[in-house]
Amino acid sequence: MKKVTGLLMLSLFSISTLAQADVRISEWMYNTDNTGSGEFIEFTNFGGGAVDFSSWSYDDDSRNPGTVSLAAFGIVNAGESVILTELDASVFRSLWNLAADVKVIGKLTTNLGRADEINLFNGTNLVDRLTYDDRSSNGPRTTGISGVPSVFSDVGANHASAWVFSVPGDQHGTYVSNAGDIGSPGRSAFITAVPEPSSYALLAAGLVLMGFVGYRRRQDKFKL
Repeated sequence: MKKVTGLLMLSLFSISTLAQADVRISEWMYNTDNTGSGEFIEFTNFGGGAVDFSSWSYDDDSRNPGTVSLAAFGIVNAGESVILTELDASVFRSLWNLAADVKVIGKLTTNLGRADEINLFNGTNLVDRLTYDDRSSNGPRTTGISGVPSVFSDVGANHASAWVFSVPGDQHGTYVSNAGDIGSPGRSAFITAVPEPSSYALLAAGLVLMGFVGYRRRQDKFKL
């Protein structure tokens, strides 16, 4: 019975590990097309659990944790996308017609350039990094048009050359802002890739059943 209990605990640990949030960079625009929509970076929680952003931060190529606090995002739920922008948050929402529940941190002064990095930290731990340089074809030139991953495998891979321009009506729900820029801040095409809680329960049940069957077989062997 102790062995079965141990296997159950292992299964629950597996569930906890799989359910951890997986926050990644999901979109960026380093410069506007002289129209004023504002530079922005989007982070999306692709994991199966909510994340408390109280210890999270952003920096560019200086790579210093804590440079720009992201604590104002609060709790970021599974499948939720949040925005960091150089504009005032309310102005950004208005230009992109974002709902009030889309979380935006504004007035970013650690701005991006044509060759730069986006670094996402949790405490001192690097969670995600996107290094790009459109002068060397390592990523699209996101001036007035945001860059997005073309497939889910590009998310978190730090492979900017695989990212593409947003196109109105694409899988990310891209549209044109009131200022004429193109992007999809606040949404991502790949949130459906987040495993459902039922998947974790099914995995747990399978692991426990496999462990129990193995345990019973060993017990029956010893009885022979």
